[in-house]
Amino acid sequence: MSIRDVYIVDAVRTPIGKFGGALASVRPDDLAAHVVRALVDRSPALDPARVDDVYFGDANGAGEDNRDVARMAVLLAGLPVTVPGVTVNRLCGSGLEAVIQAARAIALGDASVAIAGGVESMSRAPWVLQKPERAFPAGHQQLHSTTLGWRMTNPRMPAEWTVALGEGAELVADKHGITREQQDSFALASHRKAAEAWAKGLYDDEVVPYPGVELTRDECIRDNTSMEALAKLKPAFRSEGGTVTPGNSSPLNDGAAALLLVDEDGLRETGREPLARIRTSAVTGIEPQLFGLGPVAAVRRALEKAGRSFADLTTFELNEAFAAQSLGCLAEWPELDPEIVNPRGGAVAIGHPLGASGARLAGSVAHQLAAAGSGTGLAALCIGVGQGLALVLER
Repeated sequence: MSIRDVYIVDAVRTPIGKFGGALASVRPDDLAAHVVRALVDRSPALDPARVDDVYFGDANGAGEDNRDVARMAVLLAGLPVTVPGVTVNRLCGSGLEAVIQAARAIALGDASVAIAGGVESMSRAPWVLQKPERAFPAGHQQLHSTTLGWRMTNPRMPAEWTVALGEGAELVADKHGITREQQDSFALASHRKAAEAWAKGLYDDEVVPYPGVELTRDECIRDNTSMEALAKLKPAFRSEGGTVTPGNSSPLNDGAAALLLVDEDGLRETGREPLARIRTSAVTGIEPQLFGLGPVAAVRRALEKAGRSFADLTTFELNEAFAAQSLGCLAEWPELDPEIVNPRGGAVAIGHPLGASGARLAGSVAHQLAAAGSGTGLAALCIGVGQGLALVLER
């Protein structure tokens, strides 16, 4: 059996909204449907009934995501009911996992045309209540927030594994001697690059605003922030000696992203030139509390499988869950030129809607390679509970 080439024809995303912000009134299934519909509309030569499957990443699934948000998006977007949909969950890597699974199906001949993406509404993530162990309990019951992080943790899990995500970032800072000033400087650069990219129109080809919502740019970008302003923020996870603050961490966000993936036959049907071709991917595991360093091994493995090195990269989109986490990864890739990392800003500024971020990164790499005309790009994320995921694209 021959392995087919897989092409990214197009990639779109919503502007990323802040927690409780402009997109907070929009259900996650509607966000997902919007990017699916926009993607289909941008390839009018392609019959929507030709879409073999829709893969969507979603880290929550406990609320209006309605268990299988991919299928909900298909129906709400008005695609033929014959188009199926599957939702995948690799926490922060869910959107990229969806892209990888769709690409794998096409490469193996199980599909010719697929849509892959991700969605998250952290604003609308519900509280959940466990069922009581017996009927008619007299005492109070506890609600658990599903917005972010551990919940209803198994008591058999070692305590050192189940630390808060921000404490995990502090552990990475400890491991690599990363200072508060270095983290704030990294965060400032993220905001400046994102603001500059928007000002130059570099996101115009991929961002599709949600109708009826006054949001045309990522909502969390702070154009006028400074080292002085960032220095005033208090550490969020350690009262003594802490370095991780709201200013050098990714915020809580809402948003969706989607990509159109095809084989050679599907490419001819779209009548379009592809943005990029998918080359290889890799996933790895690490100690849960050091989740921030998860991409280190995954990136090396993906590059090795592709027969490429850091020197071959044109651009690299690394999800900025925390500045400390990103700096820790960069410290373990001394061969990498940091200037090619997140050239249009990263998640500290743009935002990190969990299930959507991986699809946003893959789409951004594809658009950057198309703009460059040629090259090799890489998208990678750290993942809570200790995993790393990476994808290599080429043009």
